[in-house]
Amino acid sequence: MIVVLCLLGFTVFLFVSEILRVDLAAILVMVVLGALSYLPGLGGLADINHLFDGFASNAVISIIAVMIIGAGLDKTGLMSKVAAWILQVGGSTEARIIPIISGTVGFISSFMQNVGAAALFLPVVSRISARTDLPLSRLLMPMGFCAILGGTMTMVGSSPLILLNDLIITANEDLPADAQMETFGLFSVTPVGIALVLTGILYFMIFGRWVLPNSTARDDGASGQSMTEYVKRLYGLDADVFEVEVPAGSLLISQTFDDLMQVQHIYVVGSYYQGTRYLSPVLNTVIEGPCRLAIMGDRAAVEDMTEIFDLILHPKLTVFSEDFAATKAGVAEIVIPPDSGVIGKTGKDLEFRKVYGLNMLAIHRSEETLSLVETEDHDATNIGRVSFRAGDTLVVQTQWDRLARLTKDRDFVIVTADFPQEELRPQKVGWALVFFAIALGLILFSDLRLSLALLVGAVGMIITRVLSVDEAYEAVGWNTVFLLASLIPLGRAVQSTGTAEWIAQQILLVLNGWPIWALQVGIALLATLFTLVMSNVGATVLLVPLAVSIALSAGADPAIFAMTVAISTSNSFLIPTHQVNALIMGPAGYRVMDFVRTGGIMTILFLIVSMVMMNLIF
Repeated sequence: MIVVLCLLGFTVFLFVSEILRVDLAAILVMVVLGALSYLPGLGGLADINHLFDGFASNAVISIIAVMIIGAGLDKTGLMSKVAAWILQVGGSTEARIIPIISGTVGFISSFMQNVGAAALFLPVVSRISARTDLPLSRLLMPMGFCAILGGTMTMVGSSPLILLNDLIITANEDLPADAQMETFGLFSVTPVGIALVLTGILYFMIFGRWVLPNSTARDDGASGQSMTEYVKRLYGLDADVFEVEVPAGSLLISQTFDDLMQVQHIYVVGSYYQGTRYLSPVLNTVIEGPCRLAIMGDRAAVEDMTEIFDLILHPKLTVFSEDFAATKAGVAEIVIPPDSGVIGKTGKDLEFRKVYGLNMLAIHRSEETLSLVETEDHDATNIGRVSFRAGDTLVVQTQWDRLARLTKDRDFVIVTADFPQEELRPQKVGWALVFFAIALGLILFSDLRLSLALLVGAVGMIITRVLSVDEAYEAVGWNTVFLLASLIPLGRAVQSTGTAEWIAQQILLVLNGWPIWALQVGIALLATLFTLVMSNVGATVLLVPLAVSIALSAGADPAIFAMTVAISTSNSFLIPTHQVNALIMGPAGYRVMDFVRTGGIMTILFLIVSMVMMNLIF
């Protein structure tokens, strides 16, 4: 027990100090635990034959499967559409997006495992972050915390609540008839869960600006999704896209896109006419109305153009919102190599837009930048008629899938490396939804283990080629897998060596003689502490019998004390040991101290709200 307590302290120290990455720290603790078990007198510390069973645990396999399912849904473009809908409803401000995402995930996690709900929405939140320029770290923690909170809304929302009725039935076998406890219905806990989810949403809406971490800025090199500032600084170009409506009687009617660009010094990168969108439209196309145009350029120039031609400038992209999202399109740099076949030719000769799907914004050569837009450094130039030279850097706006195809063309060298090169498979959305529905149905309406039910959906998506096997492997966050799997042996050691029971007994001795409400708070705090260092299932199994005994001796309702344990094991926000926290830690770049700071306040709020609601409801 002393060795286990020392290992717990060592683990917390590694997590908080961040001397090592948290996943590496967890692996180190598992290795130390196994090595110590070989020492004389410490043979019972950990079962060496089962030291690595965490990698085959229900929780870890479930996380792997749900990551694959989420990647499959994302591969079909479905998650991108969900992100577009959320942006359409909530706009692009943090104050409106957070409650929509958090509330949706909280509701979903009330009927499926919270880590599943969080993993499912991880690609959605990533899309929203890319489109709104809101740091991922500002969005993932509210989503993750509300996924955990949503698990308290029904009796099937989290493993402890699923176990609770079975533990109550088991405890009843040893209780007299007048002390028998009734089991809880599916929605018995719903008022408490709703109050907790609302508390989490309000917490981030009111205090989010102070408690949520900001991710560190990206390297401002030629990155496909961080090019706006880079292009502005290096070439003096504005890479913002605006949506403009051309009414039927506009003076623009019968002019060509080329005419408009040369006169107004802007770039037409998309058009929408009679229900059809055209990206990188051919420059000699005649404008017909009514239509909509996607214009790239300086806002002042676009506003001047709308006044001159009596156009309507929309406040945000609607028709083109999906096409020009940062995950679908952006600005890139392309170099003409010395042996290129396009040397001596112009963009017009090559029909650059039609053949390659590229909107050429500028040509940079020998310290000089040529573009349609006049800047302090150069005059406006009709770059479509400029002959290409070896070494020219072309600044282009393009769809990422078209740029990915261009990587195989030896006439160009793609300088921009960090851009999405994935191939979407919208034709597979039917299969993806079928196997997602099958997995969800098995979870809700069958007795299959969670991991097996989710693997049915994951394997189904691979067999139907929604994802390839290699793409499925790439979808798994292996740092999350190793973090959780490596901590499971420590949690088992805490329980098997009697350390957990000893800690519980010592705390309960201190609580002896306290009023009933104080005993209930003490039980809640104990459950909160235990779920930070061991599985919430293990904490529930260990503490429910103790809580029932304390309630009976104090004259309190044992069922309510048992419920207190099952709910409080979801109060896991302080360190990234909960599966959801481990899942979001890597993508958002969180540090342990981010959880300590933000999760500390959430832990206190959870305790207060849950205690008040349980006493009001029950």
